[in-house]
Amino acid sequence: MTPAPSRIRRAVARVTALLPARADLADVRRAPGRDLLAGLTVAIVALPLALGFGVSSGLGAEAGLATAVVAGVLAALFGGSNLQVSGPTGAMTVVLVPIVAEHGPAGVLTVGLMAGVMLVALAVLRAGTYMRYVPAPVVEGFTLGIACVIALQQVPNALGVPKPEGDHVLAVTWGAVRAFAGDPNWTAVGLAVAVAAVMLAGARWRPGVPFSIVAVVAATVVAETTGLHAARPIGDLPAGLPAPSLGFLDVGTLGALLAPAVAVAALAALESLLSASVADGMTVGQRHDPDRELFGQGIANIAAPLFGGVPATGAIARTAVNVRTGASSRLSALTHAVVLAVIVFAAAPLVERIPLAALAGVLLATAVRMVEVGSLRAMARATRSDALILVLTAVATLVLDLVYAVIIGLVVAAVLALRAVAQQVRFDQVPLDRGDHSAEEHALLAEHIVAYRIDGPLFFAAAHRFLLELAEVADVRVVILRMSRVSTMDATGALVLKDAVRKLARRGVLVLASGIRPGQRQVLDSVGALELLRHQGRDFATTPEAIRHARAHLELTDVLPPAGNRAEAAR
Repeated sequence: MTPAPSRIRRAVARVTALLPARADLADVRRAPGRDLLAGLTVAIVALPLALGFGVSSGLGAEAGLATAVVAGVLAALFGGSNLQVSGPTGAMTVVLVPIVAEHGPAGVLTVGLMAGVMLVALAVLRAGTYMRYVPAPVVEGFTLGIACVIALQQVPNALGVPKPEGDHVLAVTWGAVRAFAGDPNWTAVGLAVAVAAVMLAGARWRPGVPFSIVAVVAATVVAETTGLHAARPIGDLPAGLPAPSLGFLDVGTLGALLAPAVAVAALAALESLLSASVADGMTVGQRHDPDRELFGQGIANIAAPLFGGVPATGAIARTAVNVRTGASSRLSALTHAVVLAVIVFAAAPLVERIPLAALAGVLLATAVRMVEVGSLRAMARATRSDALILVLTAVATLVLDLVYAVIIGLVVAAVLALRAVAQQVRFDQVPLDRGDHSAEEHALLAEHIVAYRIDGPLFFAAAHRFLLELAEVADVRVVILRMSRVSTMDATGALVLKDAVRKLARRGVLVLASGIRPGQRQVLDSVGALELLRHQGRDFATTPEAIRHARAHLELTDVLPPAGNRAEAAR
């Protein structure tokens, strides 16, 4: 048993490895000017997004700004990526809307705090490395579904109607369309469409220019100067961040909020690690630490609710802007958060005049830009399985829940992968090695002995087919299983093999095995199959040894004449 001091030292070392290191400071000093400029650009892009996602979450624009500032600073300091930019995101908004409807704003803040604790625990347990096992079709389907949900969430503000009651996006969208049909608000529609069009066209024309802020400012000026009262503004914003407080925390509700907290933590982990992976792929030489990234997101989500912020994640859109504008260290993400803090303190009266329809246009354009048509087309053309996983994940994201969607995508991907692996297992009859037998002897042996070679993994997904094929063995006296090419075996495969040996034994068929690997012996022994095979020496290192034993068995049972008699008959 490991001594307690050693376990404590390992635990301390594990936690210490998650904290900021000197190398992070060295990276900050490399190109501070470029990082400061990148951070300013990201802040300009992030401002309307933070406002819009705060409004969409149901806690208001001030919650989005508080999240962008607090989570942006802490995730940059403690996270595992030099390029990640964190804050409120559309994916998280989708999860928060039903929580707000059922538990109110206090429930969302409590859920964020609980999710932050869970993320820190996942980091300590080194769960970040498992992100690599999420298949690409699940990621693409998840992203497509989120884009659709974000777009549908903006319909009430884009149409200029109050948000209908309910927490299901499809029902809310239909209610908004019906309300608009009864009392059309073309002013709001015009602002939303104009902002979205400017952003999409500008991104193609001059990708480096932050057209989102340009479009929002223009829409606000138009609404103010022309007196378009139908374009509702954001409303009052606090002049600064609120003091940290735990006043929202109700211990009695923790049990009821556990499931939503797990969903938020799962989504924060998934989206943050996906975003960090995207950033790595856009650069050369940058690699994030997944466990440190979970730790940073956990710290950010513990702190953000204390300032009235919603749960945060790594933001793919802002991170991509950060990389494209030349960022090379955490200084850019820190700068982005500081600039947003300055805006909160100095420009709140201006920000609160922004029309909600303009923010809806920003998020509509963001949803469109999230969809990579080339990637979707590639996945759809790859295999039918990939296309099915993508569609199922996207539909589940839209109809059900983001976490359920990922689970469904992973389960379907796992089932299809197991099916594909199981179909690769080969169970082929092979000719007997001639050895030192004459042609006549070899033909005689082949009449009574059949050899099968098993290629690939013998596990639960392929075991049933193996049993069916082995049960159909023709009327022979000896079956030799050549197992040197079995790549892996689980308990189900071993039990099926044991069952097959017993069934053949009842029919008077002797089963011999050759080439069993050491790893397979342990599995076979655990279920009693190895003992059965070893009975009367039926487990051999090589196939020629097994054939010699089979011949001796046939001679002993008078199926073949003794070797001496055959030699005498040949003379």
